[in-house]
Amino acid sequence: MPTIDHLEWTFDKVPELYAKIRPSYPTELYECIFDYLNVDDNSKLIEIGIGGGQATPPFLKTRCDLTAIEYGENLSKLCRDKFKDYPKFKVVTGKFEDIEISENTYDLIYSASAFHWVPEEMGYTKVYNSLVNGGVFARFANHPFRCKNNPELSKAIDEIYEQYYYSYYDKAPAAPSEYTEEDAKLRADIALKYGFKDVTYKLFNRIREFSAQEYIQLLGTYSDHIAIESSIREKFFNEIEKTIEAYGSTIKLYDTLDLQLARK
Repeated sequence: MPTIDHLEWTFDKVPELYAKIRPSYPTELYECIFDYLNVDDNSKLIEIGIGGGQATPPFLKTRCDLTAIEYGENLSKLCRDKFKDYPKFKVVTGKFEDIEISENTYDLIYSASAFHWVPEEMGYTKVYNSLVNGGVFARFANHPFRCKNNPELSKAIDEIYEQYYYSYYDKAPAAPSEYTEEDAKLRADIALKYGFKDVTYKLFNRIREFSAQEYIQLLGTYSDHIAIESSIREKFFNEIEKTIEAYGSTIKLYDTLDLQLARK
């Protein structure tokens, strides 16, 4: 039976598409981070899971020393080239849990839509030990909710998921749900278990609109969708694309972005 666990390898199969279609993060989110901790050209940072570099530019613009850790070789290469004009930027290829990191060294460690791949206890403990006293861990992510404005389209897509996605993974269908403030607080409070203090969180919202073809490109960067056998995935995506075209040719995603901050 196919499994949806341990799929972090899949992103490296589509590095250019991932970098092109995955969203960046709002200015207000970075303002919250920089209000919580001053970052400048003397700061040492780690990014866990740089992906296509969507979250990286605002940190690089501070002229800080930034080391990105990225599991995918192709994504690592893409980001080395993308940010080659920043002399204090480097990418280390490997899993965060496997990379040797100096303790009591870094001012800020952050992870954007990637830390869920890291085992909790090992991840938080390693982050804590790697930070200087007073150093900060920033964890943030994007949580899209499909076509709240168009329940008929949403229902039609749910039926396609039941036919292709859930049958492929032999899972019971689950209705999509919006990410809530309670979810964000629960995630923020995890840091308290591992010695962090001054824990806080904030939510941000936005709406993105896609053509049918653009939306299929986005789905093609989701790990559990990439892992579906190619002939099934092609039929799955074709059905979704045709359905979006039949319901007005566009689809909206209602994003909730959460930011958790914690201090050593």
